[in-house]
Amino acid sequence: MPNFFSKLLSHGADKQLKEFEAIAEKVNDFEPQIKALSDEELKGQTALFRERYANGETLDDLLPEAFATVREASVRTLGMRHFDVQVIGGIALHRGMIAEMKTGEGKTLVSTLAGYLNAIPGEGVHIVTVNDYLAKRDSEWMGQVYKFLGMNVGILQNGMRLDMKKPAYNADVTYGTNSEFGFDYLRDNMVGRADMRVQRGHHFAIVDEVDSILIDEARTPLIISGAGTKSASTYKDFARAVRGLTPDVDFEMDEAKHTIAATDQGLRKIERSLGIDNIYSDMSGQLVNHLQQALKAQYMFHRDQQYVVVDGEVKIVDEFTGRIMEGRRYSEGLHQAIEAKEGVYIREENQTLATITLQNYFRLYDKLSGMTGTAMTEDAEFREIYNLPVQVIPPNKPVQRIDHDDLVYRTVEAKFNAVADDVAKRHATGQPVLVGTVSIESSERLSRILDKRGIKHAVLNAKFHEREAQIVAQAGREGAVTIATNMAGRGTDILLGGNPDVLAIDLMQDDGIDVSEGVTAEMRAPYLEKAREICSREKEHVLAAGGLCVIGTERHESRRIDNQLRGRAGRQGDPGETQFYLSLEDDLMRLFGGDRMDRISAMMTKYDMPDDMPIQAKMVTKAVESAQRKVEEINFAMRKNVLDYDDVMNKQRQVIYEERNKILDGKDLVAHVAEVTRGTVNRRVREFCGENVDPSDWDTEGLRKWVVELTGRTDLPEFEDDEDRDAISDAVYDYVIECYDAKSRLLSDDIMQQLSAQVMLRVIDTRWMAYLQEMDYLKTGIGLRGFGQRDPLVEYKTEAFAAFTELVNTMYEDFLRTILRLELAAPLTEADESDDLRGAKYSGPADVDGDQSSHRAEMSERAGAPGGTRHMASPEKPATYRKADDPDPYVGVGRNDPCPCGSGKKFKNCHGRNR
Repeated sequence: MPNFFSKLLSHGADKQLKEFEAIAEKVNDFEPQIKALSDEELKGQTALFRERYANGETLDDLLPEAFATVREASVRTLGMRHFDVQVIGGIALHRGMIAEMKTGEGKTLVSTLAGYLNAIPGEGVHIVTVNDYLAKRDSEWMGQVYKFLGMNVGILQNGMRLDMKKPAYNADVTYGTNSEFGFDYLRDNMVGRADMRVQRGHHFAIVDEVDSILIDEARTPLIISGAGTKSASTYKDFARAVRGLTPDVDFEMDEAKHTIAATDQGLRKIERSLGIDNIYSDMSGQLVNHLQQALKAQYMFHRDQQYVVVDGEVKIVDEFTGRIMEGRRYSEGLHQAIEAKEGVYIREENQTLATITLQNYFRLYDKLSGMTGTAMTEDAEFREIYNLPVQVIPPNKPVQRIDHDDLVYRTVEAKFNAVADDVAKRHATGQPVLVGTVSIESSERLSRILDKRGIKHAVLNAKFHEREAQIVAQAGREGAVTIATNMAGRGTDILLGGNPDVLAIDLMQDDGIDVSEGVTAEMRAPYLEKAREICSREKEHVLAAGGLCVIGTERHESRRIDNQLRGRAGRQGDPGETQFYLSLEDDLMRLFGGDRMDRISAMMTKYDMPDDMPIQAKMVTKAVESAQRKVEEINFAMRKNVLDYDDVMNKQRQVIYEERNKILDGKDLVAHVAEVTRGTVNRRVREFCGENVDPSDWDTEGLRKWVVELTGRTDLPEFEDDEDRDAISDAVYDYVIECYDAKSRLLSDDIMQQLSAQVMLRVIDTRWMAYLQEMDYLKTGIGLRGFGQRDPLVEYKTEAFAAFTELVNTMYEDFLRTILRLELAAPLTEADESDDLRGAKYSGPADVDGDQSSHRAEMSERAGAPGGTRHMASPEKPATYRKADDPDPYVGVGRNDPCPCGSGKKFKNCHGRNR
């Protein structure tokens, strides 16, 4: 049965491929016609396509001619003509699919086809890369094609100023990293003025190295955080308390599932050490969180594996790339717990200000697509989470690479010695070798062994993306030995014999020429010619030696990442070899190998095989693949879990952000005051005067206190004992509205509107931040509900819904309280009236605003977001307003007073109706 389904799926893929091939033929048919155009005529194609699109033609209608136009523009600007398979890849991207193209097939060039076509409507195309260096490189390199055709190109870089970001997003095509796009979305929903937003929607995205961004990085949500509580001493206390515990006695740990918990015995030890009777009696759950993070930091996170300590600072190491993730910190107090363990300075615990998962960010796009060399193993996840099918694009030339069976040794030491032997042997013949490792620790270990043997080599520690790309580009030179984490240098081709462009730069630097400022073509020409001669000569020697050999020192948890490493050899029909070296002590084998690994170990022991003798058998390969499948299932479950919890908040986030944007775009809050007040008053009156409570037991005194606290005034009329609930509700409503009118009469309509908008934004932000913090704590302890036979996710959904309902219900009450209790300074001159909200000082209860406002403003600036809300309280710049030159005959008239016009109606139903 599985074979039947496999055939069915492959038949569907083949059918799709045939359709794409037919469209690619149409692109080829246009080639002579487009080739005949002059440069000016070719540039004019963009305006013609936009006109045709505006007149009703679809992008599918325009595709063959547009693709032919891009192909010709690429020939004229870059000297590169898209292969037919690259055109097919471009069609897959346009259709909202993932184009799986082998390493070296030119994915970067493929993106220009779909990028150009989808930029025709003028709504912006986002091209997403894995790091800033590639974003810059690709925007400059591929940008030549777009610019030749009259389109403008934008680039986002980490730390870029706000005034530079807006033009970047307004460009037809914008290059940037996934985190920069995601953080800009969050920051746009934290601003205080509409003109501070930088993004203009989510029309179409092409994600380069889509598996790395949408799968590997999807476990970690994007979080903008601000300074929170100071609890460094607590972290230190817990770090001391959990040291020296005995595994399986004081705590139980499952490395595979990344879980750890103290036993009853261990808990008693920890509580004694801390001088606490019962950690679990803390209703806030913070002590339980401290315990959990201290245990994780001490026993599950290891220096030089998951993190490194550089200059007294704990820095995270990306488990997939081996790169140091600058500026990133573990959340929920884990980073502070590691800092306490390592004895370095503990930075303040952060409070979440805004957060979104990468999954939910990329699901904002109307159309999403991606490119990578390896996606088919995660096809099911791409379809389920992103609705992104994978289309395998055939290579331009048949693959000639030889993939050898894995070699398994008993010990890690024997394995590394065997790797060093193999490297030495190949290096002696001039064959270039790229050695892939899964961690920085393994890279350094192998480097020390090669140093002892006198073998010259380069080590990629993945700290500097640009240098990394240069080293990888030269990994195909004769006799080159390069050690790198499995994914280091992705996006950079390894050319056999070396890359002449990169070598030319090296030769100039050797002659003392400073290339940082740029060099002229004339100065570069002789060096480039010399570099081409060297690379051409070395390429012949490398081809004779068998091409690039890729050696893996360990299997990664994911088959896909092993395939990426393999794919570095044998590009564009080049010869090449791959060989993986494993040991029974590798983490993957030890944790997930199961019975098969036990049998292999027993067999090696039974036959007294020496450590330096490997075994190479199908049973081993099957055991490894089985172990990898187990890990992939666990990792998928973890990513799905992150998404499931974020999905609960996603709709809520959209509601909050939509309301914020309406306010920024000019929603008339003043016009809604009556409706908002009516809802708030009715809800509160029902609380104090319950429907099933005898009127004599109604808490009218409590209601009075609430009204006084809301308005800051004490002249509320008495409630009659025989009044019904509706009458009380009307009386309170009329009083609150009268208080609001009295306040609004002091200000012009425009100032009142601006004031209301800023107050509402501040209330939304403060409430939302408090809600996120509440959800953080809830999420930390929600897993314990499972012990009570209750589904933690269902419990989380229920409590999150209740908390959000409370947030929405009380949001407008906070708005009214702030507006009604603002103290307004004396009027200034008319010239000052344009100053917005300079302001108004809040005199109400501290809990509405609290210390969070200063954190919010401070962190908005630190995160690059304008702290619009911080303009609310600026005593040195008082509020401005101006009365009309003629006295207003209605000033001071109460809503329920007779209208001064003599109509006999109440003021609120006559001239006071629109005031």
